[in-house]
Amino acid sequence: MMKVFCGRVNPTTGSVDWLEEDEHYDYHQEIARSSYADMLHDKDRNQKYYQGIRAAVQRVKERGQEAIVLDIGTGTGLLSMMAATAGADFCYAIEVFKPMAEAAVRIIQANGLSDKIKVINKHSTEVTVGSDGDMKQRANILITELFDTELIGEGALPSYEHAQRNLMQGRWEAVPHRATVYAQLVESRRMWGWNKLFPLQMDSVDIRPPLAMQSCPGTLSVCDVQLGQMSPSDFTKLSDILCVFRVDFSQQVNSYAVSHPVHFTPIASGAAQVILSWWDIDMDPEGKITCSMKPSWMYPASQSVPWRDHWMQCVYFLPEERPVKEGEELCLTGHQDDYCVWYTLTEPRSSESPTMYRLGGVEVTSLLYNCGDTGSIPATAPLQKVSELDQVPLDRPACQCGAHITWNRTRFGELNDQHRMELYRDALRKVLTPSCVCLCVSDGSLLPFLAHSVGTAQNPYTCSMMKYIFTVESSSMSQHLMEKLFQTNELGDKIQVLQKSPAGITAADLHDKKISALIGEPFFTTSLLPWHNLYFWYSRTALSDRLTRDFTVLPLRASLYVLAVEFKDLWRIRSPCGICEGFDVSIMDEMIKDSLNFRESQEAEPHPLWEYPCRALSDPTKVMTFDFREPVPTEDMKSEGSFNLVRSGESHGVVLWMEYQLTEDISLSTGLLCASEEVGECQWYPHSKQGVYFFSSVLDPQSAPTHGFKSVTYLLTFDPKLGDIRMCFTQVS
Repeated sequence: MMKVFCGRVNPTTGSVDWLEEDEHYDYHQEIARSSYADMLHDKDRNQKYYQGIRAAVQRVKERGQEAIVLDIGTGTGLLSMMAATAGADFCYAIEVFKPMAEAAVRIIQANGLSDKIKVINKHSTEVTVGSDGDMKQRANILITELFDTELIGEGALPSYEHAQRNLMQGRWEAVPHRATVYAQLVESRRMWGWNKLFPLQMDSVDIRPPLAMQSCPGTLSVCDVQLGQMSPSDFTKLSDILCVFRVDFSQQVNSYAVSHPVHFTPIASGAAQVILSWWDIDMDPEGKITCSMKPSWMYPASQSVPWRDHWMQCVYFLPEERPVKEGEELCLTGHQDDYCVWYTLTEPRSSESPTMYRLGGVEVTSLLYNCGDTGSIPATAPLQKVSELDQVPLDRPACQCGAHITWNRTRFGELNDQHRMELYRDALRKVLTPSCVCLCVSDGSLLPFLAHSVGTAQNPYTCSMMKYIFTVESSSMSQHLMEKLFQTNELGDKIQVLQKSPAGITAADLHDKKISALIGEPFFTTSLLPWHNLYFWYSRTALSDRLTRDFTVLPLRASLYVLAVEFKDLWRIRSPCGICEGFDVSIMDEMIKDSLNFRESQEAEPHPLWEYPCRALSDPTKVMTFDFREPVPTEDMKSEGSFNLVRSGESHGVVLWMEYQLTEDISLSTGLLCASEEVGECQWYPHSKQGVYFFSSVLDPQSAPTHGFKSVTYLLTFDPKLGDIRMCFTQVS
C-alpha cells in the first residue's frame, strides 16, 4: 500500500511534523468524523422524509405520470431507497464524495434496489441529461438533504437553482417542499459576550476595548449551538418568534442576495443584542409533515424532544447593541445571499418594501418570501412578485477590528469571564515581585494587563517595578490587535508585543534581561484537545536559557483528569445504526468502524460538553501531571491504573480535561466544575472543549454491553517528541 508524507504543524510542540501516512488517511478522517451516523440515528428526520416521499410519489402517480426521482447528496442512498420502495419508477442518486458513492452502490445492492436506483458520482452541476447522459430523462421529484444549521450554508440554494433549471421537468414535486426560517430577538450578556470584549473593571484593573472593536459587526461565521442547553436565565426575550422568510422548493429557486424586513413590536424593554434562529422543513405542500429544529424549550412537557447534532440552532449577533422599548415599532431585517444569513435592526421606513417577494394575490414562480408583519402565514399562502428593481446588492458584514478573526466565540466568552480573571489576578499577586521581568506566553491574553495592574498596585507612585512586561503573539494579526488594546489603555509603551516563536526570542528582544516570571493561561488558538495547550511547557523549555535561576512560572503545573460518563445523547454520533427505517445500512456502519479503527478509536475527540448532558459514573481521577517548573522530559511519561464506577448507568466513555495549578492554593479547571451527588449530573467549563474517548462498546455494541461494569482500567503514554497522549481505557466487570 502506498504511503505519503504529510506536513502538519504540531499544536503541542509547535514544530512542523512530517508524517508517513496511508494514502487513504484523509478518506478515513472524513468518514470517521462525519455526521452520517448522527443523521441515520435521527428517527424524526428519517420518518418525516419517508412520509413526505411517499406523499410526493403518490401525487405524481395521481397525475398519471412516471415518478422519476432526483436525489442530490444521497449519502448512504437512504432517501432514494425510500423513494424506490414508495413506488418511484426510477431514481438518480447523486453523490460527489467517491467513497460514499461507492458505499451507496453497495448499500442499495444489499437492499435489492439496484434495478431502480442509479448512483452518479458527480457534483449535481456536472450531471448531464440525454440518451448518452448521466440521466436518461429529467426528473419530476426532487429530494435533497443539503442543509446545515443555517439552512443555506452548504450551498443549498445554488444547487437547487441549477438542478431545477437543468435536471427537472417543467413541474416537479419537492421533498422537502418548503423551509421556514424563524428568529427571536433577545438580550443576553452571556451570548453577547461571545462577540464583544466587555470592559473589565477589577480593583486597579480597568481594561477598555478600542471603539473600533465595540462597533465592529464581526464575522459572518454562524454560531451554532444546542440552544436547549442554555439556561432560561441566560437571556431575556425581547420579541415574539418571527417568521423571517420561506423557501419554496417546488418553485424555481434563485440564489441572488435578498433582504427580508419583518415589522414587529418588542414584548419587553431591554438591550437588543442577539438573534436566536432556527428553521422548519415541511415535507408536503399542506404543511402536515414537519421536521422542526426549534429548541427544546418550545416542546410541550409531554412530547419527547428529537436529538440531532447535525442540525442545531443559530445565534446571530447584531452589529451593535441597541436599546428597545416595549411596544415601539421596529424592523428586523434578515439578509441572505447564496451561503450566509445576517440580521440588522432598524426603525421601519414608510417606503420600505417588505422583501423581494411578498404576500399578495397572484401566485408566481418564486424562491423566497417573507412571512409578513405578523410573523406567521399559512403554508399555502400565495405570493406576489416585487419589481426586479428591488434587487439591491448586499454588503456582507466583515470584521474590521481583527478581534473576530483572531478570537473565536468561546475565546471571547473566556476573556469576558470575570471570575476566571479574578483567579488570575489573585494568582499573579502571589507570583510577581517588584523587580520582575515578565513574559506572557498565550495567544491574545489579557494577563499582561493584570501583570501591569498588580505591579502598579504594589507601588501606586511608580510603574518602574514592572518596567519589563513582554507578551508573545503567534501572528501579525494578533500582534496588531494586542498592540491596539494596549494603546487604547495607555499601555503601549509599557507592554511590548513580540511576534515570534518563543524559541526565536533573543536577548536583544528582552533588552538583555532574563525572564524572572513566565506566565500563561495557557491558551493557544491551534489547540483542539486539552493537552494541546502544553505548548506552554514546550515554550518554557525553549526559553530555558532566557530564564533566571530562581524564575517563577504560572501555572506551576497542569494535571490531566479523567471521568467515566453516561451521555444522554452524544453517544449516538459513534454508534452503529444497523437497520434504518427498514433498510440495512450496516455497510455504512462497517465503513465508519474501519475508519475509526484506522486510528481514531484509540484517540479522544474534542466536544464542548456544556452542550451535551451527561452523568458522572465515577469520581474524577488525576492520571498525569506536567510540571512547568521543569523542562519537557526526553523520555515517555506513562500512567497506569484503574478507577471505580460509583454510580450505575450506561457507560459510554471517558472525558479528559486539564486542571491548572496557578499557585499552590489557586487552581482552574477546564473540565468538570461539579457533579450532583445523587445522580451525577455534570456541569462543565463552558469556554473550551473537553476530550471524549468512546468505549468500544459504543463503537461496536455487539462486542460488549455498555452496562454492568464495576471499574475502568487505563494506560496513558505522553510522548514528548510528538506532544501527544496515547491512551487505552478498558471496562472491567
